[in-house]
Amino acid sequence: MKVDGALALEFQKQLGAGKVLTKETEMACYAFDSSFLGQLTEYRPDAVVKPDSAGEVAAVMRLASRHRIPVTPRGAGTAQTGGAVPVRGGIVLDLSSLNRIIEVDTDNLQVLVEPGIVHADLNAHLARFGFFFPPDPGSSRMCTLGGMVSNNSSGMRAVKYGTTRQYVLGLEVVLPGGEIIWTGVKGSKALKTVSGYDLTQLMVGSEGTLGIITKIRLKILPMPEKRGLVLAAFDTLEKSGEAVISVFRNRLFPSAIEILDKTAIRAAMLYKPDIVLPQAEAALLFEVDGSPADVVYQAEKIAGVCGPLAGHVEWTDDPVKFGKLWQARQVVGAAAARVKPGVTRVYDGEDICVPITKVPQALRRIQEIGARHGLTIVTYGHIGDGNLHSAVMANLRDPAEVEHARQATDDIHRLALELGGTTTGEHGVGLTRAKYMEEEHGLALEVMRGIKKAFDPDNILNPGKMALETVAMGETASDKTAQDKTAVERE
Repeated sequence: MKVDGALALEFQKQLGAGKVLTKETEMACYAFDSSFLGQLTEYRPDAVVKPDSAGEVAAVMRLASRHRIPVTPRGAGTAQTGGAVPVRGGIVLDLSSLNRIIEVDTDNLQVLVEPGIVHADLNAHLARFGFFFPPDPGSSRMCTLGGMVSNNSSGMRAVKYGTTRQYVLGLEVVLPGGEIIWTGVKGSKALKTVSGYDLTQLMVGSEGTLGIITKIRLKILPMPEKRGLVLAAFDTLEKSGEAVISVFRNRLFPSAIEILDKTAIRAAMLYKPDIVLPQAEAALLFEVDGSPADVVYQAEKIAGVCGPLAGHVEWTDDPVKFGKLWQARQVVGAAAARVKPGVTRVYDGEDICVPITKVPQALRRIQEIGARHGLTIVTYGHIGDGNLHSAVMANLRDPAEVEHARQATDDIHRLALELGGTTTGEHGVGLTRAKYMEEEHGLALEVMRGIKKAFDPDNILNPGKMALETVAMGETASDKTAQDKTAVERE
């Protein structure tokens, strides 16, 4: 059902007129995200609602449930999969106003926050106490914690510290019918529990399809005393892969291991000319942390392991030099389009994860895919856990090049599956990767669909995502909007 004028008034009575947006110009701002699909297709909602409490979210869901109105939760809109766009219209629930840090409890290693707080803002606040929330996504200055939990985000330091999932202790969640529940034992400050089904972990990574997160209890850790960085450059991709395996075999455990292929190296130096990296087919950045003595020990050992394989090795524990070298990795996502004038980065096929031993093969094959389709592809990522980000470059004003980009990103996704990996390591499924879900999960996808139906029998919460719908669930072709059909055809 659409949100007409009468229904909009109902929502305004519940929340106040200033929290319900209906103007066309306002709707346009919520019609896309950072994904390739979002760049090509607009999915305009009927209305946007901006609650600032769990009670207001519950009121919205009760009305939406009564009238069977689709509701799409949204944070900062930085997602790259179409996960926060309203493919069935209805309501976009903008949670950015729920942005309070409610409690910092360093003695119990935890913090209680709302989902709208930006990741970097939380860590800036925690730094005052000498603590941090370890997951480190590249979009740290933009993405919100609610989105990180919903997509199980991770980032550069996942190799040592793990993903968001490992830090979520409990959640306040509004269910599709408006009920409010706590997962992870209500009121608990314990760091672990085995009481009942693990609903916390079920919600993590569910991409807003099961419930709306309104509070998050997160584990935090003391900040490491010191950090160091090893830079190693290799004349072949294969040697970079050998180096990573050798580091692990030598019982060394960096906090991050990042890889830049030759196009990524070039992109970083074009974007920031003061960044000087060796000319190589691949460069590895090993971050180590701990006590000052341990950082020196780890850095020297890693440099020694890489030495016989690399054409260039250097390391530093000087904070200024560390920041300058690490900046090469931090800027490459934004810098990718610099390698070819007139192109736009395509966020699709950008998040595959393969076994560590297959990373060099994946990098080589991605280059071949780019050459086959006449496209430049800049690849970088978290080689320490096999997660690669391929930045496909295309002129979106050229229909032929757009089609080549579609084919290239499909090839990259299928490459990941061929190599025994997955189409998404940290960015999620959303719309972009829904068509690969059955191949990835087999009969387990039917179990997921059953869970979705149990939580959301009317299919109002973020519908159309993650391939969770079938005719068997009561969904008919007539239920889908023309926009949704267009998306399926274009995919």
